[in-house]
Amino acid sequence: MFNFNPGDIAIIVIVALVLFFGSSKIPDLFRSMGKAVGEFKKGKLEAEIEANQLQTEAQQTQAKATESQSQQPQNDTVSQLQKQLQDLQNQLEQLKKTSNQTS
Repeated sequence: MFNFNPGDIAIIVIVALVLFFGSSKIPDLFRSMGKAVGEFKKGKLEAEIEANQLQTEAQQTQAKATESQSQQPQNDTVSQLQKQLQDLQNQLEQLKKTSNQTS
């Protein structure tokens, strides 16, 4: 029945705005709409920046946790090796005492 293309719809909207608001209010209306769109984009950008910061902090926290977990087995290994070294030194001293007593 009605075949409107986008150009026709734009003209109808502009005429309706002029009739509804009057010709003096249209610039104020579009200015307000522009400010609203600008504020929306600003808020969206701030939210993206905050999300990226939170993600970065989470990755850093996870990396620190992983690093501390990997250091714990190393510390255990070092302490085990130190204990084994002490045991071997004790055994060597005992062997030296034993060899001195038999000589």
